[in-house]
Amino acid sequence: MDLSSVDPGWSRALHPLGAQLDAVQAFLDAETVAGHDWLPEPDAVLRAFEAPLDDVRVLIVGQDPYPTPGHAVGLAFSADRAVRPLPRSLANIYKELHDDLGIPPAAHPDLSAWQRQGVLLLNRVLTVQSGETGSHRRHGWEEVTAHAIRVLAARPQPLVAVLWGKDAASVAPLLGDTPAIVSAHPSPLSARRGFFGSKPFSRVNAALQAQGAEPIDWRIDASPAP
Repeated sequence: MDLSSVDPGWSRALHPLGAQLDAVQAFLDAETVAGHDWLPEPDAVLRAFEAPLDDVRVLIVGQDPYPTPGHAVGLAFSADRAVRPLPRSLANIYKELHDDLGIPPAAHPDLSAWQRQGVLLLNRVLTVQSGETGSHRRHGWEEVTAHAIRVLAARPQPLVAVLWGKDAASVAPLLGDTPAIVSAHPSPLSARRGFFGSKPFSRVNAALQAQGAEPIDWRIDASPAP
């Protein structure tokens, strides 16, 4: 798998996983040959690793990409700026953001503003068959993302992890002493069982400041898609 588009720090960190990445690529190639469309677009699969490794202050862990064609963009919970209506999990994230910090919900689902501030939006599995949630689990991505999480936790820089749902919570042992904010997933199926009211955004900022780091400005540009 081509690492040329990722941040040099991430490229070095992921280099030992060359064999695993090649195996995942072989699986994706086989999916294509079998006529199974998969998401996101190939040039977006590693998008989460395009932002500098050294700049990551917050890790938000998701499950796998949105399975709806046109939605997945390579960043967990984010979607193409033009997507309407908003993905339901993201709409719930925006609701909690408003209830937590008073920030009005954005009109679009593009979370790249968070990525630019050092928020790593990392799914456990980085691809999915179109229309089939969870279809690319246990094909190698979990080993890749687990390694990335270990790399983050081993750095000396401040870090806070946000683990939404059981899949995300399973990475807690990889985090060492990294502060982790754990709750139910923002999906409509579970948001009322512990996600709403969990105040993750203010808690992240408090944990960052306790480590001597600047807080995240969680506001998202609310202008419509061009």
